Amino acid sequence: MKEIFFLSGLPRAGNTLFGSIMNQNPDVGVSANSICADMMGELFTLKHTDIFKNYPDHKSFDNVAKKVFENYYKDWNYKYIIDRAPWGYPINLKFLKETRSNIKIIVLVRDIVEVLGSFIRWSQKEPTSFVNQYDAKTIEEKCDMLMNKDGVIVKELIAIKHLLEHQPKELYHLLEYNNLVEHPRKTIDGVYEFLGIPKFKHHFTNLDQFKVNGMEYD
Repeated sequence: MKEIFFLSGLPRAGNTLFGSIMNQNPDVGVSANSICADMMGELFTLKHTDIFKNYPDHKSFDNVAKKVFENYYKDWNYKYIIDRAPWGYPINLKFLKETRSNIKIIVLVRDIVEVLGSFIRWSQKEPTSFVNQYDAKTIEEKCDMLMNKDGVIVKELIAIKHLLEHQPKELYHLLEYNNLVEHPRKTIDGVYEFLGIPKFKHHFTNLDQFKVNGMEYD
């Protein structure tokens, strides 16, 4: 039976780099941005419908909700799955706690100024970057757009704050971007220790593009 772990963290904080390294291990599959959190959210909204309230069959509902990850990753041939989504966000974490035990979340963090700088540099190199798809023209306008309250940066900041202030330390493991870049072996070993799974001899130069379960980014 597969073990399911979770990855949350700021954008431009090494998500793809982390996945490219961990996916060298044939027993580990780190997902790209996952839709599982959204699926869980859609599923739990059904509990607020008149149909469910009229016939609140919680046991049957739980039979489905508790198997979302197992069914989604049924054809992934790995012992350990690391699902990437904003799992520290309060409502997402609530879904996890209602359906799973032994939750472990890896949390990628990076200085926000560095995150914004990385986005800006990317937008300057890549004309098709989503940062260039809005009316924002100046660097300041682009940063304001990136930091809007409904954007992914703020959402992940809320998730990290919620974990740090309201959750036990055994639930999460902070992974600093600069540590991953400057001390990759020690940093990755720390992830294995947190997850409690056998370590693997990774290489940290000439990395392949992110790929998992035979798929790459489009």
